[in-house]
Amino acid sequence: MIPIAGSAYTYTYATLGELIAWIIGWDLILEYAFSNMAVCVGFAGHSVALLDWFGIHPNPRWISPAYLPSGLADLQGNMLYAPGWHFGFNFPAFLIVMILTVILVRGIRESAETNNIMVLLKIAAILLFIGVGSQYIHPANWKPFYPNGWSGFLTGGSIMFFTYIGFDSVSTAAEECKNPQRDVPIGIIATLVICTILYIGVAVVLTGLINWTALIDDAAPVVNTLKKVYLEHPGAALNWTRLAIIIGAMLGMISSILVFQIGQARVWFAMSRDRLLPSAFAKVHPRFRTPAVATWVAGIVVGIPAGILDIGTFSDLSNIGTLFAFVLVSAGVLILRYKDPGRHRGFRCPGGPIFPVLSISFCVLLMAGLPIITWLRFFAWLVIGLVIYFFYSRKRSEFASRP
Repeated sequence: MIPIAGSAYTYTYATLGELIAWIIGWDLILEYAFSNMAVCVGFAGHSVALLDWFGIHPNPRWISPAYLPSGLADLQGNMLYAPGWHFGFNFPAFLIVMILTVILVRGIRESAETNNIMVLLKIAAILLFIGVGSQYIHPANWKPFYPNGWSGFLTGGSIMFFTYIGFDSVSTAAEECKNPQRDVPIGIIATLVICTILYIGVAVVLTGLINWTALIDDAAPVVNTLKKVYLEHPGAALNWTRLAIIIGAMLGMISSILVFQIGQARVWFAMSRDRLLPSAFAKVHPRFRTPAVATWVAGIVVGIPAGILDIGTFSDLSNIGTLFAFVLVSAGVLILRYKDPGRHRGFRCPGGPIFPVLSISFCVLLMAGLPIITWLRFFAWLVIGLVIYFFYSRKRSEFASRP
């Protein structure tokens, strides 16, 4: 219905008004930025594993975050850095963002064919890990199978939720489908089923290979676990498998970073075009015809924190931002059904208000599973956004200029 740049920001602007649109736009900046920071830290962990495979071992000071809540230990369990802050910077995480930012400013976009190849390689790497890893499982690692009870189950679901942000891209491409009434439901449901099966497969094998406590705050748990298995069971096949999985994972993360840096810059661009952010973010490069300022700022905003903080901090903040966005979009669907029932709809979800209400309920439930510190940081972010809106954006918006 609303095929305009800006994702959930544009949806809420059309259904809930400017203030809620600002809140969701400010929230999307948090969501896209912190999810990409988490992926960048994960990419850095895999790039270190790739260097390790070739026998290259850089100084850990320059390949790990400055903040390490659980410290940093080698594969033998020797503590390299105590928990907390240390002098260092995660250069691989920073560099991958800046390289992709240059590519995006120049207007080079991944084609559908290239993306399909990356997806196939990612799936191949996952299936390879499941197939090879299942041969080295120790069932004792699954006892107890439910170690943290219901609260742990809920928190786990909340923490890993940011990995599902990509499904939003399916819905935002609805206007480009030949038959959205058929293609969009099939696309979303089929990928949900496939990804859920793959997630379960990886989780079962990974926790069977190593005790789950050893995976905490590990930015590259799969390849690091395979390295430990290889040290216990040396063999060429397992070593080459580890290399294939590292490369497949890195290609997948490059694809994710690229897509969501595009999305983040477009949110900034859309909010600037509506005069809620400075007009500089809406400027288009005269040669490359891309929102260059928004893209560069988005790259710097993601790159520097990715070099400083750990993956857990980023994923928690990204999760609460994503869940909050889904709550407001679901509310927007409900409101639009009653506010504008006669508006043309290319496709319609059956069941009336049932699915939006269920969506809101489950998202709030998952938000309740996140740590209290994440809620405090999220509210602080929203307060900062509201201060900017009332003292700057509200006075400059297109509605303020109307008589």
